[in-house]
Amino acid sequence: MTRTLPEAQHAVLTTASPDDAQTIDELAERTGLKPETVTGAAFELEDDGLITVAEETAVDYTVTEEGARYVETGLPEVRLYRAAVDAGARDDPVSMGEVIGAAGLDGGEVDVALANLARKGYGSIESGAVSVSDADPDADPEAAALAALLDADDADDEDRAAEDTAHRFDSDVLDQLESRNLVERHEHVVRSILVTDEGVDALMEGVEVAETVGQLTPEMLTSGEWEDVEFAEYNVEADASEYRGGKTHILRQTAERVKDVLVGMGFQEMDGPHADADFWINDALFMPQDHPARTHWDRFTLDVPPMSDLPEDLVARVEDAHRNGEGADGDGYHSPWTEDVAREVDLRGHTTSLSMRYLSGHAVGDLDPPQRFFSVEKVYRNDTLDPTHLLEFFQIEGWVMADDLSVRDLMGTFEEFYSQFGITDIEFKPHYNPYTEPSFELFGTHPETGEIVEIGNSGIFRDEVLEPLGVECDVMAWGLALERLLMLMYGFEDIRDVHGTLCDLDLLRNVEVVH
Repeated sequence: MTRTLPEAQHAVLTTASPDDAQTIDELAERTGLKPETVTGAAFELEDDGLITVAEETAVDYTVTEEGARYVETGLPEVRLYRAAVDAGARDDPVSMGEVIGAAGLDGGEVDVALANLARKGYGSIESGAVSVSDADPDADPEAAALAALLDADDADDEDRAAEDTAHRFDSDVLDQLESRNLVERHEHVVRSILVTDEGVDALMEGVEVAETVGQLTPEMLTSGEWEDVEFAEYNVEADASEYRGGKTHILRQTAERVKDVLVGMGFQEMDGPHADADFWINDALFMPQDHPARTHWDRFTLDVPPMSDLPEDLVARVEDAHRNGEGADGDGYHSPWTEDVAREVDLRGHTTSLSMRYLSGHAVGDLDPPQRFFSVEKVYRNDTLDPTHLLEFFQIEGWVMADDLSVRDLMGTFEEFYSQFGITDIEFKPHYNPYTEPSFELFGTHPETGEIVEIGNSGIFRDEVLEPLGVECDVMAWGLALERLLMLMYGFEDIRDVHGTLCDLDLLRNVEVVH
């Protein structure tokens, strides 16, 4: 008896084989149908017992931009090893600076090379000198896997080539490449189809394409045609096309949550320029002009004209504090200070520049205590990229102006703030800052690794900061890292999971901000 089937089911059944399993993608290519159409037809045929659908999870890897660069130039640890061998480090230790220069390593590659040199047993670092062992960098399994995966990425059948290539290498090697962000791991379900005995019988008896309608229209209802047509069946278990709508970034969601919490604690929000005079960023904070953090290694100086609209009387008072200090015991800094440096324009390295503008009265006029202000804004630092540092990140700045403030008040503020995010294990450690005394850092416990993570810095502003600003009461202040707060809330270990080209898209799509 001839059997009628909808067009897509007919195409899948007549193209599939009872002996050789074919994937959905293979059948889609052979039938000219979309993969999702083939999938829907396959499930419907399986319900009728005409085919079987087997599922397995496949894993493939794609090489990142950084990984592709290392395929061309060599892994940093391999380059370091070769340079050390050429310098004679097999016989006697060689200066690390000499080897690094010969290896052509720069920026973050140096840290990567040093860490992996020891991990792979290629050598060791002691007292600033490099020693290497007998090894064969040409047989480095990570380098071999990376090169093979890059070749597979360029193959005609990319998914299959990447899967087949990945199977050639030890899972520990692939995990290491993934942890180094040199490859990205992708999991997907592969469905394979075989015709059943019942399906073979149906094919032998004959199958024809049935004229079916997929959608009821007003015209069919008006004409009565709907009574004579055959409607296509819908399988509610079939895969649907993935729909991804827009969503506010988890970092922005958390920033808004932080703002809500601080407003609820009685704070007002500050705002101000991202590019500002070095005077507001550092000088007003009693940071000496020859401080290492004020060199080009740590800041981004802009090639623009110097800022001309600084309050002259305040500049003079800040200069005097730097030269002579404040109070009977003040001594100031015995180091150069020039107004030219103060007027240079940088990208702000912290949002404390906003605090200086507000406390001085330059932003919103003179303020009478008590006052509470905060900001959640981006800052910029010339740091080496690693799992906990970026060139730009968000800082939670805050300060309280009042009489007779103490460290207990500051600690209590932090405990109240972090408790709103379910974090109750804050620890404190004394610290030195040029602009606060006493000062201390804040730490929290990472929920996944158990490691202690630094999450902020704080203290009571010194007289050398407050007196030039005209503030006659105490001010306690802090700078907290928004991204570190996310680490404690959600357990991710790498700040780059939420920033930039290496971000974890599944994390960004699926994690919900705690309210």
